[in-house]
Amino acid sequence: MNSIKLQFTKQNILKGALIYSAGDTVAAFLLDEFSIYRLIGMMFIGATIYAFEIPNYFAWIDKKTISYHGIKKTLAKTGFAIAYFNPLWVFRHLAFIKLFSGSYFDINSSLLEIAFLSFLVNIPISFMANYLIQNNIKLDWRFLASAIFSAIMAIYYALSETIFL
Repeated sequence: MNSIKLQFTKQNILKGALIYSAGDTVAAFLLDEFSIYRLIGMMFIGATIYAFEIPNYFAWIDKKTISYHGIKKTLAKTGFAIAYFNPLWVFRHLAFIKLFSGSYFDINSSLLEIAFLSFLVNIPISFMANYLIQNNIKLDWRFLASAIFSAIMAIYYALSETIFL
């Protein structure tokens, strides 16, 4: 059995801190919800949870699909990436935003419903982006590519509460 070497590098920590917080900060300014606590909190989440989870999950995808070929490999890699960034991931991301904004009581079933709607509406865009990231970008660069896409999506997810309410 081959094991996966877990990744948690200084580069990913820095990229996670800067890129995820940048996307959320844009969303916060658009919604007139900027808070230094939210900025610091999202930097922390990007530098810790996301910088650890995402590169390691992408490495797992590569290992899991190593024996696949052609369209099966392409669709499997894309599908696994979409499965990771599922409605519960979106909910967790929105819950982090609420937590660091001091809106603890807004972490409820309505936020989960918003996460599900946001995810469903986003599937076509997410499919294309994850297809490109998983099948055209080398593993060492996928976290950066995914973080940039996620920063853009962070704007959408933050706005989704306004869109889907």
